[in-house]
Amino acid sequence: MRIAVVALGKIGLPLAVQFASKGHQVVGVDSNPHVVDLVSRGTEPFPGEAGLQDQLSLLVPAGLLTATTDYAQAIPGADVVVVVVPLFVNEETWEPDFAWMQSATEKIGANLTADTLISYETTLPVGTTRHRWKPMLEELSGLKEGVGFDLVFSPERVLTGRIFRDLKVYPKLIGALTARGAKRAVQFYSSVLDFDPREDLPKPNGVWDLGSPEAAEMAKLAETTFRDVNIALANQYAHFAEGHGIDIHQVIDACNSQPYSHIHRPGIAVGGHCIPVYPRLYLSCDPEASVVRTARLANMDVPAQQVQRLALALGGSLARQRVVVLGAAYRGKVKETAFSGVFALVKQLETAGATAVVHDPMFSDEELVGLGFAPYHLGEPVDAAVVQADHPQYLTMGPTDLPGVRALLDGRAITTAAGWPGVVRLVIGVGETA
Repeated sequence: MRIAVVALGKIGLPLAVQFASKGHQVVGVDSNPHVVDLVSRGTEPFPGEAGLQDQLSLLVPAGLLTATTDYAQAIPGADVVVVVVPLFVNEETWEPDFAWMQSATEKIGANLTADTLISYETTLPVGTTRHRWKPMLEELSGLKEGVGFDLVFSPERVLTGRIFRDLKVYPKLIGALTARGAKRAVQFYSSVLDFDPREDLPKPNGVWDLGSPEAAEMAKLAETTFRDVNIALANQYAHFAEGHGIDIHQVIDACNSQPYSHIHRPGIAVGGHCIPVYPRLYLSCDPEASVVRTARLANMDVPAQQVQRLALALGGSLARQRVVVLGAAYRGKVKETAFSGVFALVKQLETAGATAVVHDPMFSDEELVGLGFAPYHLGEPVDAAVVQADHPQYLTMGPTDLPGVRALLDGRAITTAAGWPGVVRLVIGVGETA
Protein backbone atom coordinates (compact mmCIF):
# COMPACT_ATOMS: atom_id res chain seq x y z
CA MET A 1 0.00 0.00 0.00
CA ARG A 2 0.86 3.66 -0.34
CA ILE A 3 0.01 5.35 2.95
CA ALA A 4 0.02 9.07 3.79
CA VAL A 5 0.22 10.15 7.42
CA VAL A 6 -0.82 13.75 8.02
CA ALA A 7 1.13 15.41 10.90
CA LEU A 8 4.41 13.89 12.08
CA GLY A 9 4.06 14.68 15.76
CA LYS A 10 4.57 12.45 18.78
CA ILE A 11 1.73 10.17 17.63
CA GLY A 12 1.82 10.58 13.86
CA LEU A 13 5.52 9.84 13.33
CA PRO A 14 5.52 6.56 15.31
CA LEU A 15 2.39 5.52 13.39
CA ALA A 16 4.14 6.26 10.09
CA VAL A 17 7.10 4.20 11.27
CA GLN A 18 4.81 1.34 12.29
CA PHE A 19 3.14 1.27 8.88
CA ALA A 20 6.46 1.46 7.03
CA SER A 21 7.89 -1.35 9.15
CA LYS A 22 5.31 -3.63 7.52
CA GLY A 23 6.83 -2.96 4.10
CA HIS A 24 4.42 -0.27 2.90
CA GLN A 25 5.42 2.96 1.16
CA VAL A 26 4.69 5.70 3.69
CA VAL A 27 4.91 9.45 3.16
CA GLY A 28 4.44 11.80 6.08
CA VAL A 29 3.24 15.33 5.52
CA ASP A 30 3.84 18.05 8.10
CA SER A 31 3.64 21.84 8.07
CA ASN A 32 6.93 22.19 9.96
CA PRO A 33 9.89 22.16 7.52
CA HIS A 34 12.34 21.43 10.35
CA VAL A 35 10.45 18.25 11.31
CA VAL A 36 10.28 17.18 7.68
CA ASP A 37 14.01 17.77 7.25
CA LEU A 38 14.92 15.73 10.34
CA VAL A 39 12.65 12.84 9.37
CA SER A 40 13.99 12.89 5.82
CA ARG A 41 17.48 12.47 7.28
CA GLY A 42 16.33 9.61 9.50
CA THR A 43 16.63 11.61 12.72
CA GLU A 44 13.92 11.68 15.37
CA PRO A 45 12.66 15.26 15.89
CA PHE A 46 11.76 14.69 19.55
CA PRO A 47 13.38 12.50 22.22
CA GLY A 48 11.87 9.87 24.46
CA GLU A 49 9.96 7.51 22.17
CA ALA A 50 11.29 3.99 22.73
CA GLY A 51 12.50 2.37 19.51
CA LEU A 52 11.71 5.31 17.25
CA GLN A 53 15.26 6.27 16.28
CA ASP A 54 16.23 2.66 15.58
CA GLN A 55 13.30 2.30 13.19
CA LEU A 56 13.96 5.61 11.45
CA SER A 57 17.57 4.58 10.88
CA LEU A 58 16.34 1.50 9.02
CA LEU A 59 13.24 2.69 7.19
CA VAL A 60 14.36 6.06 5.79
CA PRO A 61 17.51 4.71 4.04
CA ALA A 62 15.41 1.82 2.72
CA GLY A 63 13.06 4.31 1.04
CA LEU A 64 10.00 3.06 2.92
CA LEU A 65 9.45 6.33 4.79
CA THR A 66 9.69 9.83 3.32
CA ALA A 67 8.46 13.22 4.48
CA THR A 68 7.22 16.40 2.83
CA THR A 69 5.42 19.67 3.52
CA ASP A 70 3.49 19.34 0.25
CA TYR A 71 0.03 17.73 0.38
CA ALA A 72 0.03 17.54 -3.41
CA GLN A 73 2.98 15.19 -3.12
CA ALA A 74 1.56 13.06 -0.32
CA ILE A 75 -2.20 12.66 -0.89
CA PRO A 76 -2.84 11.89 -4.59
CA GLY A 77 -2.70 8.16 -5.27
CA ALA A 78 -2.61 7.18 -1.61
CA ASP A 79 -4.48 4.00 -0.71
CA VAL A 80 -4.89 5.22 2.86
CA VAL A 81 -4.63 8.65 4.51
CA VAL A 82 -4.27 8.68 8.31
CA VAL A 83 -4.89 12.06 9.97
CA VAL A 84 -3.27 12.86 13.34
CA VAL A 85 -3.45 16.67 13.30
CA PRO A 86 -3.83 18.29 16.75
CA LEU A 87 -7.20 19.57 17.91
CA PHE A 88 -7.11 22.31 20.53
CA VAL A 89 -9.61 23.67 23.03
CA ASN A 90 -10.26 27.35 23.67
CA GLU A 91 -9.13 28.01 27.24
CA GLU A 92 -11.84 30.61 27.83
CA THR A 93 -14.90 29.01 26.24
CA TRP A 94 -13.86 25.32 26.40
CA GLU A 95 -15.04 25.01 22.80
CA PRO A 96 -12.98 22.93 20.32
CA ASP A 97 -10.67 24.87 18.03
CA PHE A 98 -10.72 23.08 14.67
CA ALA A 99 -8.41 25.53 12.88
CA TRP A 100 -5.46 23.19 12.28
CA MET A 101 -7.65 20.20 11.44
CA GLN A 102 -9.83 22.31 9.18
CA SER A 103 -6.79 23.48 7.24
CA ALA A 104 -5.43 19.95 6.91
CA THR A 105 -8.79 18.55 5.83
CA GLU A 106 -9.15 21.23 3.18
CA LYS A 107 -5.75 20.29 1.74
CA ILE A 108 -6.59 16.59 1.87
CA GLY A 109 -9.89 17.16 0.09
CA ALA A 110 -8.30 19.35 -2.59
CA ASN A 111 -5.78 16.60 -3.43
CA LEU A 112 -7.90 13.49 -2.84
CA THR A 113 -8.08 10.85 -5.54
CA ALA A 114 -10.58 8.01 -5.92
CA ASP A 115 -10.65 4.87 -3.78
CA THR A 116 -8.75 6.32 -0.83
CA LEU A 117 -9.53 5.27 2.73
CA ILE A 118 -9.31 8.25 5.12
CA SER A 119 -8.94 7.55 8.83
CA TYR A 120 -9.07 10.30 11.44
CA GLU A 121 -7.17 9.30 14.59
CA THR A 122 -7.28 12.67 16.37
CA THR A 123 -9.79 12.65 19.25
CA LEU A 124 -12.98 14.40 18.12
CA PRO A 125 -16.31 15.51 19.59
CA VAL A 126 -19.10 13.07 18.81
CA GLY A 127 -20.52 13.67 15.33
CA THR A 128 -17.50 15.47 13.88
CA THR A 129 -16.51 12.80 11.38
CA ARG A 130 -19.99 12.54 9.89
CA HIS A 131 -21.15 16.15 10.03
CA ARG A 132 -17.95 18.17 9.58
CA TRP A 133 -15.30 16.15 7.72
CA LYS A 134 -17.52 14.09 5.40
CA PRO A 135 -19.30 17.03 3.67
CA MET A 136 -16.06 19.03 3.50
CA LEU A 137 -14.14 16.21 1.85
CA GLU A 138 -16.99 15.51 -0.58
CA GLU A 139 -17.29 19.15 -1.62
CA LEU A 140 -13.57 19.71 -2.13
CA SER A 141 -12.82 16.42 -3.88
CA GLY A 142 -15.97 16.08 -5.94
CA LEU A 143 -16.14 12.45 -4.74
CA LYS A 144 -18.94 10.82 -2.77
CA GLU A 145 -18.13 9.09 0.51
CA GLY A 146 -18.85 5.38 0.38
CA VAL A 147 -18.44 5.37 -3.40
CA GLY A 148 -15.43 7.50 -4.37
CA PHE A 149 -13.67 7.32 -1.01
CA ASP A 150 -14.24 5.84 2.45
CA LEU A 151 -14.12 7.70 5.75
CA VAL A 152 -13.64 6.23 9.23
CA PHE A 153 -12.80 7.37 12.72
CA SER A 154 -10.21 5.31 14.59
CA PRO A 155 -8.94 6.97 17.78
CA GLU A 156 -5.31 6.72 18.83
CA ARG A 157 -5.10 5.03 22.24
CA VAL A 158 -1.38 5.20 22.97
CA LEU A 159 0.85 6.93 25.48
CA THR A 160 3.92 8.82 24.32
CA GLY A 161 7.11 7.05 25.29
CA ARG A 162 5.64 3.60 24.79
CA ILE A 163 3.63 3.87 21.57
CA PHE A 164 4.91 0.73 19.85
CA ARG A 165 4.12 -1.28 22.97
CA ASP A 166 0.63 0.20 23.29
CA LEU A 167 -0.22 -0.47 19.64
CA LYS A 168 0.09 -4.18 20.43
CA VAL A 169 -1.70 -4.19 23.76
CA TYR A 170 -4.90 -2.24 23.14
CA PRO A 171 -7.66 -3.11 20.64
CA LYS A 172 -7.82 -0.81 17.63
CA LEU A 173 -11.27 0.80 17.52
CA ILE A 174 -12.86 1.82 14.24
CA GLY A 175 -16.19 3.36 13.30
CA ALA A 176 -17.22 3.78 9.67
CA LEU A 177 -20.06 5.45 7.80
CA THR A 178 -20.66 2.44 5.53
CA ALA A 179 -20.13 -1.30 5.59
CA ARG A 180 -17.58 -0.92 2.80
CA GLY A 181 -15.60 1.60 4.81
CA ALA A 182 -15.69 -0.62 7.88
CA LYS A 183 -14.39 -3.59 5.91
CA ARG A 184 -11.54 -1.56 4.44
CA ALA A 185 -10.59 -0.12 7.83
CA VAL A 186 -10.53 -3.54 9.49
CA GLN A 187 -8.39 -4.92 6.66
CA PHE A 188 -6.01 -1.96 6.78
CA TYR A 189 -5.36 -1.89 10.51
CA SER A 190 -5.19 -5.68 10.70
CA SER A 191 -2.42 -5.59 8.12
CA VAL A 192 -0.29 -2.85 9.72
CA LEU A 193 -0.67 -3.70 13.42
CA ASP A 194 0.20 -6.70 15.57
CA PHE A 195 -1.83 -7.56 18.65
CA ASP A 196 -0.79 -9.33 21.82
CA PRO A 197 -3.21 -12.00 23.10
CA ARG A 198 -5.27 -10.82 26.08
CA GLU A 199 -7.42 -13.20 28.07
CA ASP A 200 -8.99 -10.33 30.03
CA LEU A 201 -10.90 -8.97 27.02
CA PRO A 202 -14.49 -9.96 26.11
CA LYS A 203 -13.33 -10.86 22.59
CA PRO A 204 -9.96 -11.38 20.89
CA ASN A 205 -7.58 -8.46 20.82
CA GLY A 206 -7.45 -6.84 17.39
CA VAL A 207 -9.48 -4.39 15.31
CA TRP A 208 -12.89 -3.80 16.86
CA ASP A 209 -15.64 -2.32 14.67
CA LEU A 210 -17.98 -0.23 16.86
CA GLY A 211 -20.52 0.20 14.08
CA SER A 212 -20.41 3.99 13.63
CA PRO A 213 -17.97 6.89 13.87
CA GLU A 214 -20.09 8.32 16.68
CA ALA A 215 -19.56 5.22 18.82
CA ALA A 216 -15.80 5.28 18.17
CA GLU A 217 -15.64 9.02 18.89
CA MET A 218 -17.49 8.55 22.17
CA ALA A 219 -15.34 5.56 23.18
CA LYS A 220 -12.19 7.69 23.14
CA LEU A 221 -13.84 10.60 24.94
CA ALA A 222 -15.39 8.29 27.53
CA GLU A 223 -12.24 6.37 28.43
CA THR A 224 -10.23 9.56 28.95
CA THR A 225 -12.97 11.54 30.68
CA PHE A 226 -13.34 8.63 33.11
CA ARG A 227 -9.75 9.21 34.18
CA ASP A 228 -10.31 12.92 34.79
CA VAL A 229 -13.42 12.24 36.86
CA ASN A 230 -11.67 9.47 38.80
CA ILE A 231 -8.65 11.68 39.53
CA ALA A 232 -10.98 14.46 40.69
CA LEU A 233 -12.57 12.05 43.15
CA ALA A 234 -9.12 10.97 44.36
CA ASN A 235 -8.11 14.63 44.75
CA GLN A 236 -11.19 15.37 46.82
CA TYR A 237 -10.50 12.34 49.00
CA ALA A 238 -6.91 13.62 49.33
CA HIS A 239 -8.06 17.08 50.39
CA PHE A 240 -10.26 15.58 53.12
CA ALA A 241 -7.48 13.24 54.27
CA GLU A 242 -5.02 16.13 54.62
CA GLY A 243 -7.31 17.78 57.17
CA HIS A 244 -7.92 14.62 59.20
CA GLY A 245 -4.49 13.12 59.68
CA ILE A 246 -5.10 10.35 57.12
CA ASP A 247 -2.78 8.94 54.46
CA ILE A 248 -5.04 8.67 51.40
CA HIS A 249 -2.48 6.56 49.53
CA GLN A 250 -2.75 3.89 52.21
CA VAL A 251 -6.54 4.13 51.99
CA ILE A 252 -6.50 3.79 48.19
CA ASP A 253 -4.25 0.73 48.41
CA ALA A 254 -6.75 -0.81 50.80
CA CYS A 255 -9.75 0.05 48.61
CA ASN A 256 -8.14 -1.23 45.43
CA SER A 257 -7.30 -4.57 47.04
CA GLN A 258 -10.70 -5.83 45.87
CA PRO A 259 -11.82 -5.82 42.22
CA TYR A 260 -14.77 -3.44 42.53
CA SER A 261 -12.64 -0.41 43.37
CA HIS A 262 -10.23 1.28 41.00
CA ILE A 263 -9.47 4.65 42.58
CA HIS A 264 -6.77 6.61 40.78
CA ARG A 265 -4.01 8.55 42.54
CA PRO A 266 -4.28 12.21 43.54
CA GLY A 267 -1.83 14.66 42.03
CA ILE A 268 -1.01 18.34 42.17
CA ALA A 269 -2.10 18.78 38.54
CA VAL A 270 -3.63 16.87 35.64
CA GLY A 271 -1.63 17.60 32.50
CA GLY A 272 -0.91 16.36 29.00
CA HIS A 273 -2.63 16.52 25.64
CA CYS A 274 -5.45 14.18 26.67
CA ILE A 275 -6.91 14.15 30.18
CA PRO A 276 -7.36 17.93 30.63
CA VAL A 277 -8.64 18.38 27.07
CA TYR A 278 -10.99 15.53 26.17
CA PRO A 279 -13.52 16.13 28.97
CA ARG A 280 -14.01 19.59 27.49
CA LEU A 281 -14.47 18.07 24.04
CA TYR A 282 -17.10 15.81 25.55
CA LEU A 283 -18.80 18.77 27.21
CA SER A 284 -18.94 20.51 23.83
CA CYS A 285 -21.37 17.84 22.65
CA ASP A 286 -22.98 17.03 26.04
CA PRO A 287 -23.14 20.35 27.94
CA GLU A 288 -25.46 18.87 30.59
CA ALA A 289 -22.76 16.45 31.80
CA SER A 290 -22.51 18.12 35.21
CA VAL A 291 -20.31 15.41 36.72
CA VAL A 292 -17.71 15.91 33.98
CA ARG A 293 -17.74 19.69 34.37
CA THR A 294 -17.46 19.57 38.16
CA ALA A 295 -14.57 17.11 37.99
CA ARG A 296 -12.64 19.23 35.49
CA LEU A 297 -13.06 22.34 37.63
CA ALA A 298 -12.07 20.43 40.77
CA ASN A 299 -8.83 19.22 39.19
CA MET A 300 -8.02 22.72 37.96
CA ASP A 301 -8.36 24.01 41.53
CA VAL A 302 -5.79 21.66 43.10
CA PRO A 303 -2.67 23.82 42.43
CA ALA A 304 -4.28 26.74 44.28
CA GLN A 305 -5.25 24.49 47.20
CA GLN A 306 -1.75 23.10 47.52
CA VAL A 307 -0.03 26.50 47.26
CA GLN A 308 -2.25 27.72 50.09
CA ARG A 309 -1.24 24.66 52.11
CA LEU A 310 2.43 25.47 51.51
CA ALA A 311 1.87 29.05 52.62
CA LEU A 312 0.34 27.88 55.91
CA ALA A 313 3.36 25.65 56.51
CA LEU A 314 5.61 28.71 56.14
CA GLY A 315 3.75 30.80 58.66
CA GLY A 316 0.78 31.83 56.55
CA SER A 317 2.49 33.74 53.75
CA LEU A 318 4.71 33.14 50.74
CA ALA A 319 5.55 36.80 50.32
CA ARG A 320 9.23 37.32 49.43
CA GLN A 321 9.83 33.55 49.57
CA ARG A 322 11.86 31.88 46.79
CA VAL A 323 10.12 28.69 45.72
CA VAL A 324 11.40 26.20 43.16
CA VAL A 325 8.93 24.13 41.16
CA LEU A 326 10.54 20.78 40.41
CA GLY A 327 9.38 19.67 37.00
CA ALA A 328 8.18 21.65 34.00
CA ALA A 329 6.95 18.51 32.21
CA TYR A 330 3.39 17.37 32.74
CA ARG A 331 4.64 13.96 33.90
CA GLY A 332 7.91 12.26 34.68
CA LYS A 333 10.34 11.12 32.00
CA VAL A 334 8.50 13.00 29.23
CA LYS A 335 9.81 16.20 27.70
CA GLU A 336 6.41 17.78 27.13
CA THR A 337 4.67 20.71 28.83
CA ALA A 338 1.18 20.46 27.31
CA PHE A 339 -1.23 21.63 30.02
CA SER A 340 1.46 20.98 32.60
CA GLY A 341 0.73 21.91 36.20
CA VAL A 342 3.86 24.06 36.19
CA PHE A 343 1.94 26.94 34.60
CA ALA A 344 -0.81 27.05 37.23
CA LEU A 345 1.69 26.53 40.06
CA VAL A 346 3.98 29.37 39.00
CA LYS A 347 0.97 31.64 38.58
CA GLN A 348 -0.40 30.74 42.02
CA LEU A 349 3.00 31.17 43.70
CA GLU A 350 3.54 34.57 42.12
CA THR A 351 0.01 35.65 43.04
CA ALA A 352 0.85 34.70 46.63
CA GLY A 353 3.90 36.98 46.52
CA ALA A 354 6.60 34.33 46.04
CA THR A 355 9.45 34.37 43.56
CA ALA A 356 8.95 31.22 41.49
CA VAL A 357 11.80 29.44 39.72
CA VAL A 358 11.62 26.20 37.75
CA HIS A 359 13.90 23.17 37.46
CA ASP A 360 13.61 20.28 35.05
CA PRO A 361 16.46 17.93 34.09
CA MET A 362 14.98 17.44 30.61
CA PHE A 363 14.91 21.14 29.69
CA SER A 364 17.74 23.60 29.07
CA ASP A 365 17.78 27.10 30.57
CA GLU A 366 16.93 28.51 27.15
CA GLU A 367 13.92 26.21 26.84
CA LEU A 368 12.66 27.14 30.30
CA VAL A 369 13.05 30.84 29.52
CA GLY A 370 11.15 30.23 26.29
CA LEU A 371 8.30 28.82 28.35
CA GLY A 372 8.26 31.99 30.44
CA PHE A 373 10.08 30.62 33.51
CA ALA A 374 13.14 31.64 35.49
CA PRO A 375 15.49 28.62 35.46
CA TYR A 376 16.75 27.15 38.73
CA HIS A 377 20.03 25.29 39.25
CA LEU A 378 20.57 22.77 42.02
CA GLY A 379 22.69 24.26 44.79
CA GLU A 380 21.08 27.71 44.64
CA PRO A 381 19.29 28.85 47.82
CA VAL A 382 15.52 28.54 48.10
CA ASP A 383 12.94 28.76 50.86
CA ALA A 384 10.64 26.02 49.62
CA ALA A 385 10.18 23.44 46.86
CA VAL A 386 7.22 21.87 45.08
CA VAL A 387 7.47 18.49 43.33
CA GLN A 388 5.31 18.93 40.23
CA ALA A 389 6.60 16.13 37.93
CA ASP A 390 7.66 12.67 39.08
CA HIS A 391 11.03 12.63 37.33
CA PRO A 392 13.28 9.84 38.68
CA GLN A 393 15.90 12.43 39.64
CA TYR A 394 13.56 13.83 42.29
CA LEU A 395 13.18 10.53 44.12
CA THR A 396 16.67 10.81 45.62
CA MET A 397 16.88 14.58 45.97
CA GLY A 398 17.33 16.04 49.45
CA PRO A 399 17.88 19.27 51.37
CA THR A 400 21.56 19.46 50.41
CA ASP A 401 20.47 19.94 46.80
CA LEU A 402 18.32 22.93 47.79
CA PRO A 403 20.26 25.01 50.33
CA GLY A 404 18.06 26.84 52.80
CA VAL A 405 14.90 24.87 51.99
CA ARG A 406 12.47 24.93 54.90
CA ALA A 407 9.42 23.28 53.35
CA LEU A 408 8.78 20.68 50.67
CA LEU A 409 5.41 20.16 49.02
CA ASP A 410 5.42 16.77 47.31
CA GLY A 411 2.64 16.96 44.76
CA ARG A 412 3.32 13.46 43.40
CA ALA A 413 3.95 11.49 46.62
CA ILE A 414 7.37 10.27 45.52
CA THR A 415 9.63 11.45 48.35
CA THR A 416 10.28 9.91 51.79
CA ALA A 417 10.40 11.53 55.21
CA ALA A 418 13.87 10.06 55.79
CA GLY A 419 15.15 11.86 52.72
CA TRP A 420 14.11 15.29 54.01
CA PRO A 421 15.35 15.63 57.60
CA GLY A 422 14.72 18.96 59.25
CA VAL A 423 12.33 20.08 56.51
CA VAL A 424 8.58 20.53 56.81
CA ARG A 425 7.39 17.91 54.34
CA LEU A 426 3.87 18.08 52.92
CA VAL A 427 2.60 15.27 50.72
CA ILE A 428 -0.56 15.50 48.65
CA GLY A 429 -3.25 13.39 50.29
CA VAL A 430 -1.36 12.89 53.55
CA GLY A 431 -2.40 14.68 56.75
CA GLU A 432 0.38 16.18 58.78
CA THR A 433 -0.25 13.76 61.68
CA ALA A 434 -0.58 10.65 59.50
